[in-house]
Amino acid sequence: MNIRKFLEEKTRKHLEKLGVENPPLIKTASRPEHGHYQANGIMAAAKEKGLNPRELAKEVVSSIETEESSDSFNLEIAGPGFINITISKAWINQILSIISKDVRLGVSTQKRKKFLTDYSSPNLAKEMHIGHLRSTTIGDACSRILEFLGHQVIRTNHVGDWGSQFGSLLAYMNKLSKEEIALASELKDLENFYRKASQLWREDQKFADEARKFVVKLQSKDPECLELWSKFIEESMKHCQAVYDQLNISLKQEHVVAESFYNEKLESIVKDLTEKNLIAISDGAKCVFLEEWVGKDGEPTPAIIQKSDGGFPYITTDLAAARHRSQELNIDEALYFVDARQTLHFRQLFHIALKAGFTRKDQSFRHIPNGIILSKEGKPYKTRQGGAVKLAEVLKESISRAKSLVSDKNSALSEQEQIIIAEIVGIGAIKYAELSKNRNTDYVFDWEKMLSFEGNTAPYLQYAYTRIKGILNKSKRSNEKLSSDFSLQDPYEIQLALKLAQFTEAVESVVEDYQPNLLCNYLFELSQFFMTFYENCPVNTAEERIKISRLNLCDLTGRVLKKGLELLGIEVLDRM
Repeated sequence: MNIRKFLEEKTRKHLEKLGVENPPLIKTASRPEHGHYQANGIMAAAKEKGLNPRELAKEVVSSIETEESSDSFNLEIAGPGFINITISKAWINQILSIISKDVRLGVSTQKRKKFLTDYSSPNLAKEMHIGHLRSTTIGDACSRILEFLGHQVIRTNHVGDWGSQFGSLLAYMNKLSKEEIALASELKDLENFYRKASQLWREDQKFADEARKFVVKLQSKDPECLELWSKFIEESMKHCQAVYDQLNISLKQEHVVAESFYNEKLESIVKDLTEKNLIAISDGAKCVFLEEWVGKDGEPTPAIIQKSDGGFPYITTDLAAARHRSQELNIDEALYFVDARQTLHFRQLFHIALKAGFTRKDQSFRHIPNGIILSKEGKPYKTRQGGAVKLAEVLKESISRAKSLVSDKNSALSEQEQIIIAEIVGIGAIKYAELSKNRNTDYVFDWEKMLSFEGNTAPYLQYAYTRIKGILNKSKRSNEKLSSDFSLQDPYEIQLALKLAQFTEAVESVVEDYQPNLLCNYLFELSQFFMTFYENCPVNTAEERIKISRLNLCDLTGRVLKKGLELLGIEVLDRM
């Protein structure tokens, strides 16, 4: 149950009865003396109607109290026109009793839609780097949460497996002996070739011309080029899948819809745009001029659809993808999890796609941008040599650091136990550090903070979960023997119980603007409230009736923590 939405609906209904159509703004109260929730939209509504806000607040409260049961919540007018709302212990008890018996923990499914989530999407022929982490983890968490809310989710990994970089790579390998090519069995060898080929492309015009010829040969499906290209792709995808599996990302090979998938559709994109009189020639290139975007010269900005040499830029492939997703997959919403530096590209893409009729007005195509990862110096996070930091190496280091922490915290664990725990803690720390930040902002990569057992981190939440499991194990009561009875008396019990009752709000808030950090914040507060409850409310030594209620609180907290972290793609441990 979403308590906030329930209260909004009640308040809206009574505002409308009083002739006020402004939607109420119900927020969680920031201070205990303001109750549990606060209605903040009364003053704006009163101002628009020329009414006294406090008098309007009184009328709303009177209307609600006359018609609604007073057993659920208490209303109090504060200040110039705020309404403080306090949820009753009886209602919290009732909500907890319901969600404790529900495998979904009270979270209802929404009206089903078909979503397409486009995320991760690395360029192939080189290793994934740390810059792929944000799109991959945020996109995956949102995909999991959308599915949990009952939606159909088509995951799509739009990998870069085509283009001039492969022409360069093929041209470089053409210079090598068959023995050298045969020895290049790993992705790091291909990446080394790619780096050298890129340098030659920049410095040697003759090599650049040769590379362009190989692009044409590849596009013409030359058998030898295709065979080598296929090996590049196979080796690259093996590397990507290993990273996804280690990160507990739900992307699989079946979700890959690569750039090359759209190759046969690019000519028809140009043809359709031409027939709709959207194409203009500029310096030999076929362009769509967008009056909505004007350059420094005051002229409309061109989006190049086909280059003067006949090649196709990324936007043409993306237009083909948008048309495919709209017309063949018939999605309701497409979400592109790509960093904020591509914002202009996506605005132009969605504008052209709609204008050309490739997508429909009743569909939503949306860019979900994210910031970048920074070093402690506030610069893009790179190696000392200025290169991209390999993602596999970051994960390896995180696990290594986690193992040292686990060993220090519990030296009684066996070596094998330490390895298993370190993997879960190390990977969880990396993912949670990403997901707990507002996706729109840049953030500083900090090993000490993300692996700390204090603060808003995965290790802190994972440790809270193990504490709960320890309490339940000590009580010698299995989950089957726990009841759904709650007897809330202590303020710390009520604080924890209300937070548990707000799980639905936390989950649903993520997909309002695709911000997984809202769920992270909720889980952190829940863990803090649990720790405070445990420090102040004895569990296993309490009188039997209170003990049962508190064990039920512990059990439900553990279940919510586990489910919340599961939705973020993070595992928990029974022991650390």
